[in-house]
Amino acid sequence: MDIKVTVEDGKALVTPEGKLTVATAPELEEAIGTIGEDANALEVDLAGVDYVASAGLRVLVAAQKLMSSRGGSMTISHPADDVYDVFEMTGLSEILTIER
Repeated sequence: MDIKVTVEDGKALVTPEGKLTVATAPELEEAIGTIGEDANALEVDLAGVDYVASAGLRVLVAAQKLMSSRGGSMTISHPADDVYDVFEMTGLSEILTIER
């Protein structure tokens, strides 16, 4: 999995590409961990992700909790239809902020 991280003016953008599976979820978790405490907004752009397993969902929920604990926000953007369907089936579309 290829993951790009940029942080500018308190806003972090994490852009993973590939499949978010049990094997790659730790990479995303590590990338999110690098954004630092200065970031008060996190966007995870899933445009390049075509599959999300439960381990990936766990990382995204943990990131949401992390940002909330800091008084910040997290947005998931551009999920593919199949990925968005996973958020809907699990009920996470009601908990996470998702911009299609």
